Amino acid sequence: MERGSISVQTENIFPIIKKFLYSDHEIFLRELVSNAVDATTKLKTLASKGDASVELGDLSIRIAVDAEKRTITISDRGIGMSEEEVKKYLNQVAFSSAQEFLDKYKDDASIIGHFGLGFYSAFMVADKVEVITRSYREGEEAVLWTCEGDPSYGIATAEKEDRGTDVILYLGADSDEFLADSRIEGLLKKYCRFLPVPIQFGTRKETVYEGEGEEETSHEVEVDNIINNPNPIWKKQPAELSDEDYQNFYQELHPYSQPPMFWIHLNIDFPFNLTGILYFPKVSGGFEAQRNKIQLYANQVYVTDEVKEIVPEFLTLLHGVIDSPDIPLNVSRSYLQSDQNVKKITGYITRKVADKLHDLFKADREAFADKWADLSVFVKYGMVSDEKFYERATKFVLLKNTQGEFFTLEEYREKTQANQTDKHDRLVYIYTHDEAAHHAAVEAARGRGYDVLLLDHIIDNHFIQQLEYKEDKLTFVRVDSDTVGNLVQKDESLESVLGEEQIQLVKQTFEGVVKDGGRVETKALSPEDPPVQITKPEFLRRMQEMQALQGNQFGDFPMSYNVVVNTNHPIIAGKLLEGDAEAQQSSAAYLYQLALLSQNLLKGESLTAFVKRSLQFVG
Repeated sequence: MERGSISVQTENIFPIIKKFLYSDHEIFLRELVSNAVDATTKLKTLASKGDASVELGDLSIRIAVDAEKRTITISDRGIGMSEEEVKKYLNQVAFSSAQEFLDKYKDDASIIGHFGLGFYSAFMVADKVEVITRSYREGEEAVLWTCEGDPSYGIATAEKEDRGTDVILYLGADSDEFLADSRIEGLLKKYCRFLPVPIQFGTRKETVYEGEGEEETSHEVEVDNIINNPNPIWKKQPAELSDEDYQNFYQELHPYSQPPMFWIHLNIDFPFNLTGILYFPKVSGGFEAQRNKIQLYANQVYVTDEVKEIVPEFLTLLHGVIDSPDIPLNVSRSYLQSDQNVKKITGYITRKVADKLHDLFKADREAFADKWADLSVFVKYGMVSDEKFYERATKFVLLKNTQGEFFTLEEYREKTQANQTDKHDRLVYIYTHDEAAHHAAVEAARGRGYDVLLLDHIIDNHFIQQLEYKEDKLTFVRVDSDTVGNLVQKDESLESVLGEEQIQLVKQTFEGVVKDGGRVETKALSPEDPPVQITKPEFLRRMQEMQALQGNQFGDFPMSYNVVVNTNHPIIAGKLLEGDAEAQQSSAAYLYQLALLSQNLLKGESLTAFVKRSLQFVG
């Protein structure tokens, strides 16, 4: 056996490979199987061009685990290597220094085949690696290459009848997990499920039926267990595919999931190469749980499901597959963010999604509105986070009111402009996040001729502020943020039937019973408005909600609400002022608790006492 040393400038290359090459040692299987696929694909290409006189036959790549011998073997029937090629490709690891590699790539390297190191990932799990290979060329002898995880190697002739390569890993003591069939099968399904060459691991039982009718019999046979789908539909042309094909592929990606609403087939080869399929799932009931469901592939090799540097943030809620050889996968995230190809890909995906949504809206607005509960998450998130998407989405984003009607931005402006423009010439959009909780306030607003929007998703806090920022003279107020007469501030105002001294007495009486943070104010409202109302100032409430979204439970902003006493209501202007101070306070307390109850703010002991007192009126 010939002996030699692998061409590196330091003997520390193997510890560096083992410690820093990959964040996950499991990647070794992806790299070695990918090499086998490359060897197989090269042979098919040579044969198709007439440059290789071979019978291709079964080209499956086979993976075998021998727990007793502590080995994993990856076998292909591809192009193989001669002794000269083994020396060229396996023995020369060309780095100016291992330290330079460590300094440059230890934090970010995920695929390193680009650096010629894919094969050496084997040494992350193996103490010893053997390669038995035979070139497809006639007259070439089989070669055995052996290395035990240091720069020394051995080469000798070997016995191998057929072309191709067997890579045999002798696993180290710290790699027992990879001796379990279930672990290897899981990794193959994760990384290799769409490789373009069949990947076989073990066997499975299949039922075979023979005969017909009453004479039909069945029995089980063992067949090769093919792990992957070598011809995923994203590699085909849309014209070749039916809706059923897309639906079936979605179930292949996400078994037992609800069917997607629709999908977009990506297929572009200039100025970059990109294929893939993005699905719009039903997400009305979820948000964060939907993330990281887009898988990134490079020539059908699984890379990651962390795609936020490539896919616009709001589209990480989509599901599906993106495949591109033009994304630089071996560099830092900051480089990805500034890479021109990546920027073009991001822009292309954003445009395709916006165009698809606009086409659906124009083609069947009613069907589009029916899907809005799910679609609104994508559209609103996109408008909040992506400037270009915002510009496109203004044509199809919908606003839904409490009557179940849908409007575009332009339509809703036309609907509300006459009645909901305030004295500052601002258009006021009134909304509720909980129609049942705000029922009385919604009915009061509608009684004034106002329209009330339903904005009840977590994203709506951000969406509202984005519209206020982008659209001219527009403001949103929640229906409980003020008395109905002040939701849209006008110049006209009512006179109070009470004199100044009586108003001060009313205010002091209520201040004596409101002791839990509420601020008492008196207003001359319509006699038909409630005697006491609870309002929550829009600005402070929004700040509280934003802090809560960021995990800070109301932060430095105390719970704040106003207790608005209507000095024109008959009870306030009449009965409340009758009797002594004790009777006045008792009436004020009851009216205050009634207002709290209407806002679902009366709880615990206070609610129990209120119910008991109310029962006295009918006792």
